[in-house]
Parts: sequence; structure tokens; C-alpha cells
Amino acid sequence: MPDIIVEGKNKLNGKIKVQGSKNAVLPIIAASILIDGKTVINNCPDLSDVKASMKILEYLGAKCFYKNNCLIIDASNIKGCSIPEKLMREMRSSSLFLGAILSRMEMAVICSPGGCELGPRPIDLHIKALKELGAETKEQNGNISFKLNGGIIGNNIHLSFPSVGATENVIIAAALGNGTTTLNNAAKEPEIVDLANFLNKAGARIKGAGSDRVVIEGVKRLNPIEYSVCFDRIVAATYISAAAICGGDIVLNGVNIGQLSSVVSVYEEAGCLFSAKNKDLRIIAPKKLKSVSTVRSLTYPGFPTDAGPLLISSLTVAKGTSIFVENIFENRFRYIDELKRLGASIKTEGKVAVIEGVSRLCGAKCYATDLRGGAALVVAGLGAEGVTQIGKTCYIKRGYENIVKDLSSLGAKIKEA
Repeated sequence: MPDIIVEGKNKLNGKIKVQGSKNAVLPIIAASILIDGKTVINNCPDLSDVKASMKILEYLGAKCFYKNNCLIIDASNIKGCSIPEKLMREMRSSSLFLGAILSRMEMAVICSPGGCELGPRPIDLHIKALKELGAETKEQNGNISFKLNGGIIGNNIHLSFPSVGATENVIIAAALGNGTTTLNNAAKEPEIVDLANFLNKAGARIKGAGSDRVVIEGVKRLNPIEYSVCFDRIVAATYISAAAICGGDIVLNGVNIGQLSSVVSVYEEAGCLFSAKNKDLRIIAPKKLKSVSTVRSLTYPGFPTDAGPLLISSLTVAKGTSIFVENIFENRFRYIDELKRLGASIKTEGKVAVIEGVSRLCGAKCYATDLRGGAALVVAGLGAEGVTQIGKTCYIKRGYENIVKDLSSLGAKIKEA
């Protein structure tokens, strides 16, 4: 995988369309297993995680075709009920296939999924919920097997934590279930709303997505459909951060500003100006950012944990001291040592990072430690003097369709080599 090389201190200007959402399309791809026929997914980003999902589908017996941000899936001949360890470990979201496979095949076998190592992200909430939907489970040789007797049985389920993945798995599994499932303390992320909209268009009966109480009334079948995925709000946050650190003036096309309100409010405090018209969001950054009061990552609609590294990166050159508290993933701060290679002054203790703005960053060789941490290094490189070379870009490819092309179109001097 080639490195990303950034020559910093170039102001960003122009307009760019934000890609389709990674976190929305992955559960939709998994849910396509429930449709006995063709599913057409438009605005599907060209990501390594999407390719990994296609491999899983093909292993299970589906046919997949991808071209020009359109993914066509024919799940008519799904036969398999297990995902091999090699494919499971390619991405964390592979656990989302569990509910779909179990619902369709009445059996499923998986191992622990892979992905970025951000700390413990057990699927115990998924397992508990599926048990409450009638699944019998067994653990053996590192695998977990699930079995139904007569299909998914609707039930009242309460999540001890509003897990996005567990919420999505329950919605997918219960869509073709017997009876009604009520999910309490559900996650509220926009990507869950997109999943529900997709399933409802196919004939599901799901109400309350986007609130903490989702009701799924099981139906007998889902129909083949064509659907367009929502925009990626974390990619949008990345380009907001890039404009902020460069003193840029850019327009993001195809976004819903309401879904970015927690990010926008923080950057407004840092001195950025925003204006929205239709689906365009304009960001005008000051010559130098101001520090912000304490920011805490929270479940939606709070500040997203995935945007934390991007914010911290841009605040490294702000005037004053900022504080960020990471409440979701305990190992999220691993990328900070790489930011320090560029001259950032950041101290961490437990879940708290204290960012003392410096007068300048200087380009250096650094390595991505995870998806959003890698994007944060790209942002830092844009604001640094000299050349920044970023290695292990395979992490970045998991969530960004073409970050180099996008930033180049806005005037950044960035390339792969």
C-alpha cells in the first residue's frame, strides 16, 4: 500500500461532494441477505471494508457486482451460514452479518471480528439480544454458533448500552421475525435511520429508528429494491478539520447539517464560520484557530468519537489549550504519539487529552495506527510546514474512498507514492 505524502501550509478552497457513508452502507450490505433477489445500492463508497463485505457475501453464495459507486447484490442463492476466521478478522463490522445470516438460515457460526484495535468492543450485547430473540448459542474452539428453532421470535429487549452494532443487528434479525420486537435504549445514529429506511423500502415495518425505542413488526418477506446511501458525516468532519487547520474556505455538497451539529458547534467555538443552503455546507476558517472548552465524545447526538482524532489534530495549532475527553474507546489515543512526531504538544492521562496549541507543526514520517487516527495525520500534515509522509495507509482506505483526490481538488499538495 503506497504512503500518502503531504506538502503542508496550502490553503484549501473549492467545493467537494461528500462520499456515501461507510457506517451506513455496511449494515445495509449485511441486510441484503434477507432479500431473495437483487439489491441495488447507490452512492456506495469504494472502500476496503465494502470489498471485505462483498467477499463475505460471495462466500455465503451471493453474487456481487460493483461499478461507479453502485453495488448490486443478488442473494437468491445464499447457502452458507458461517463466516471463516480470515474474513471475519478483516473488519469489525463483520459482526453485522450475524443477525442477517441467523434470520435467513436459522443458523450462524462466527469468530471474534477484526478491525481497528481501539480497545475492547465485545459483541456480548449482540449475543444477549439474539438469545432473547430465540437463538440458542454455543461456544467452541473460538467460534460462537447460533441456532433457531422456528425462526426469530419477537421480544422486548433492553440494551444496557446504546450500541450501534447491537441495535443494527437486532433490527436486521427481527425484520423477518415472528411477531413484534421492541428495542429499548437503542442507539440513535443517523446510520441506523438509513438502515431502517432501506429495510422499510423493501417492505419491513420498523418504527422509531433514530429514537431510543425502536419497534420492529416482523414480515414474511422483503422485496428487491434500489436504494441510495446517506452521506458520510465523519468524512465531512474530516474535511471540516482540514479546512480549519489550513485557514480554508470550502463547500461540502450532499450533507445534512443537522447531523453535523455537534461538530459544527465545536468548530464555531474555534472561530470557523458556517453557512448552509440546501445540501451545501460552507466552512470559512480563521487564519488561526482558537482553543475550545472541554469536548467529550458521546453517543449520537453528542460529539462523535470518530471525529475526536480529527478535532484534536486541528487544535494542535490553535491559540491556547483545549481538552478532549474520550468516553467510548479506551485505546483511541494511540495516534497521538504520531502527532507528536510533527511537533504537537499533547498530554494524555486515561481518557483525557490536553492539547496545548503550538506555533507550528513540522513535517515528518509517521504511521497510521487506525482509520480515524490515520486521517488525523493527513489533517496535521496539511497544516504542517514541509513534507509529511504517512505510512500504513491501509487503515485510511477502510473509510475514505479517495482522500488524496478529494483534498487535491481543494488545492492541497498531496499524493500517493
